[in-house]
Amino acid sequence: MTKLRLAIVGAGPAGIYAADILLKAERSFDVSIDLFEHLPAPYGLVRYGVAPDHPRIKGVIGALREVLDRGDIRFFGNVRFGEDIVLDDLKKHYNAVVFATGAVRDADLDIPGIAAEGSFGAADFVSWFDGHPDVPRTWPLTSASVGVIGNGNVALDISRILAKHAEDLLPTEVPQNVYEILEASPVTDVHVFGRRGPAQVRFTPLELRELGELRDVDMVVYDEDFDYDEASKAAVASNKQVKVIDRVLQQWRTRPGANGAGGEASRRLHLHFWARPVEVRTDEAGRVAALVYERTRPDAEGGVVGTGEYREVELGQLYRAVGYFGSPLPGVPFDERHGVIPNHEGQVLHEESNEQVPGLYATGWIKRGPVGLIGHTKSDAMETVQHIVNDQASWWQPEDSSDEAIPALLAERGIAWTDLEGWHRLDAHEVALGEPQGRARIKVVPRDEMVRISRGE
Repeated sequence: MTKLRLAIVGAGPAGIYAADILLKAERSFDVSIDLFEHLPAPYGLVRYGVAPDHPRIKGVIGALREVLDRGDIRFFGNVRFGEDIVLDDLKKHYNAVVFATGAVRDADLDIPGIAAEGSFGAADFVSWFDGHPDVPRTWPLTSASVGVIGNGNVALDISRILAKHAEDLLPTEVPQNVYEILEASPVTDVHVFGRRGPAQVRFTPLELRELGELRDVDMVVYDEDFDYDEASKAAVASNKQVKVIDRVLQQWRTRPGANGAGGEASRRLHLHFWARPVEVRTDEAGRVAALVYERTRPDAEGGVVGTGEYREVELGQLYRAVGYFGSPLPGVPFDERHGVIPNHEGQVLHEESNEQVPGLYATGWIKRGPVGLIGHTKSDAMETVQHIVNDQASWWQPEDSSDEAIPALLAERGIAWTDLEGWHRLDAHEVALGEPQGRARIKVVPRDEMVRISRGE
């Protein structure tokens, strides 16, 4: 019987779902799958892109763990595609490769002053508070007043972590270095800016409700933002999710501290709608000093237009959460404009000719862009997998498809890779670190320490 030897680059939800779906798919051939991950641990976005106080979302790890623990997928962690192993290597040892590398760069926001000192991208901050091994251990929380640009879930995650009291994060898996810096944080006011109105936000109701549950934090919304036009009223009336979001926001309007009135909490989280950022003002030293925004209004076509009214909010730091962007991979076609691998339903295409590149596939955010929740990657993977199954005639013909080939190649190159047994070892170590303090786990942050523990060295 024919056998498909498949490499998947990226061991986050997209890559693991693709492996699982292919193994369960109706097919006329055997399958052998190797997952390659540049980090020493699997799970990608769920481990390093979701705030530590989101245990319900992190429950996805349970489903991913079940897939990996079946034992029919090999895991090679701490292996960088393009450095430790390249596309030509994969062609020598596999019939095809699926890229599931996600989108980890911040999208640009082209306004004056955005590159000032104290202006940060969401991706870097999220990586820091999630204990990503490739970012600095420290973070400069130096200002009482900070701003967040964006009206999606990432903007809410960042705002919540900035406003929340550090001790309320202790039951989670927040890394120790992150806890210590947050505990010393001078932040008292977090301002969130979105260019559309309350009925057009991209938050999910769960994320929004969690904001209102923060201890000793006043939610500040402004009555002027709730003068709904007909389109907003229709959205509230016809869309269950928008209706719930509106109900939450309307309730906040009745709380102490609404409209900026003095509440009793020691911290405040301000939501500014109809606010289009136009400039970051800086001080003499080139540091963030304020955000200038233009008030907007609905244009009756689902968008917004400027009103010509400009306002300024004093800030010491600014975070932009306006979307993520994919990164190019060596030897793989890349669409620089959209930040994705050009593809048709997961079949990678040449940039110039739009013809299919045999043997190359994509799934997840690197395939369709950083939109949708984690669960959406399942249907995405299903589409890609179906093409892999149907494209048997154009698979690569590898020189050596033996199970021993890849471990031998990595060993020859001196790559200290981690495997599934190593992940179990690291996982148990992190859980044990948290137990004496009653915490879910304490993440090991330095890469070399993760590798050493995983490899039992």
